[in-house]
Order: sequence, then C-alpha cells, then structure tokens
Amino acid sequence: MTRDVRAKRIYDPAAHDDGYRVLIDHVWPRGISRGRAQLDQWARDLAPSDALRKAFDHVPDRFERFRAGYRRELAEQTEQIDLLRERAATAPLTVLYAARDREHNNAVVLVDFLING
Repeated sequence: MTRDVRAKRIYDPAAHDDGYRVLIDHVWPRGISRGRAQLDQWARDLAPSDALRKAFDHVPDRFERFRAGYRRELAEQTEQIDLLRERAATAPLTVLYAARDREHNNAVVLVDFLING
C-alpha cells in the first residue's frame, strides 16, 4: 500500500496539496498563529519525549541514536500511528515540525515510520 506522507516546516506556507496537516511538536511553534498554521491536528503525544529530545539537542551526530529511540516511542503509539497511516493511504498527509534542520528532526523519523514501519 502506498502512502503519501511528507514532512514540512510549519514556517513554510501551507499549500493546497498538503492534504491533512498534523503538527507533531510538543510546544507550539514561536511566531505562528493558529490561522497561519492551518492545522487539522496537533498530535503532541507523537512528539519525542523530553529526555530523548534533550539528549539529541539537534546535534546531527546524535541523530541516529535519536532516530532509534524515537522509533521505539512511536511503536508504542499504535492507535495514533494507525490513524495517520489510514489517512495517508487515501489522501496526502503532511507532518509539520518547527526545527530549522530539515534533515535531522522528528518529522523525518515519523514520515519514514509511517511509510516503512
């Protein structure tokens, strides 16, 4: 089954082809109004744990360890993950994040997890 899932910074403009937009950060992104965010869902419970986030601290050399830990946390969120996978099977799903680094962040991990398990 193919799933249309992508990651996008919440600071980038919303697009018509974003489909269902879900924010997965624990705290609301600075400087973004609710109207500008154009969210369908704020899934705080899918954000990485504080301990994992602090250990990673957005240091790229720590990303693989972060990825492994975050995947373990996501595996425990079966109900939320299944719902997002169902959505992505029928329409685009855009996972939103606030981090500056577009390659080393929680959304990249979640997108891969949703598509590949």
